[in-house]
Amino acid sequence: MFTANLVMEKAYQFSRFDCANPLSTCSEHPIYLDDQNWLTCEHYVQAKTLRNLKQAIKVASLPSGEQAHGYGKAWYRAKIADYKSTAPILMKRALYTKVQMYEEVREALFATEDRLIVETSQYDYFWGIGRDQRGLNHIGKAWMDIRDKLCGQGD
Repeated sequence: MFTANLVMEKAYQFSRFDCANPLSTCSEHPIYLDDQNWLTCEHYVQAKTLRNLKQAIKVASLPSGEQAHGYGKAWYRAKIADYKSTAPILMKRALYTKVQMYEEVREALFATEDRLIVETSQYDYFWGIGRDQRGLNHIGKAWMDIRDKLCGQGD
């Protein structure tokens, strides 16, 4: 017999590509980080995880976060050697910068209250939860860590 996963049912679920959602990595909330302006958090992470400088410059210049993601995730573009451990840190830095810069983002994050936050990509098991909901959910975890820190729980 199947049982309901109430935590997942009550979770705040979003897509990183929903540009209208302030918690999206592709929403147009430009950030200033590492002495550079970035159109979206997605631009920052994709550029910082590419090994080739010309490709990093190219991804930073693309007009949308979704295009930056598409360009940066291509299998034939070499990533930094420690991608799996460094990329989540870069994403958390970008999201934290974003929440500090924009009241709208901070309000959206606090509106999630203490619920689980999940990025609902069916195909991305690293940043999202994947089709079977067993993904690593690094974006959701970053948002929950930031929320805890801002609420004084992550001291």
